[in-house]
Amino acid sequence: MNRFMREFVETTGELLGSDQVRMMGRWKHHGPITTLDHSLFVAYLSFRAARALGLDETAAARGGLLHDLYLYDSKDKSAHPGWQCFDHPRAAARNAEALTRLSSKERNIILSHMWPLGGQLPRSPEALLVDLVDTFCAGLEVFRIYHPSRLREKLGVRPLIPAG
Repeated sequence: MNRFMREFVETTGELLGSDQVRMMGRWKHHGPITTLDHSLFVAYLSFRAARALGLDETAAARGGLLHDLYLYDSKDKSAHPGWQCFDHPRAAARNAEALTRLSSKERNIILSHMWPLGGQLPRSPEALLVDLVDTFCAGLEVFRIYHPSRLREKLGVRPLIPAG
């Protein structure tokens, strides 16, 4: 594990060890990519970019990791009201607030990560950064350019295995 990975794990360790975050490994997000793998990819790249830009790397990493903490199968229409694209940031923010104390910046990162499609306006450079990184990562995943499970394995994060 390289230095950046160790520092990322130190920054997000409390969250990486939680059942709620590890549970994101139960559901697919972009094709074969799980929500956990996608969220780790977004969080790690946001952490690195925030550091390079002199921004709040902790808020970027935590907000990036929790941005899709909606904890249901997005393809199951009975699991969520309305359109997933617009609704999941609010569900993720509620779940994140139940899991940990969020700063106002982290909360805005989660709620604004689908901007301009929906949700709040990004109110910090970190929120805009995570929004852009999320879009970039989703593109790499959808077009099968990168499979972020490799990153999860390098970070040593183990998904919570579904019951049964």
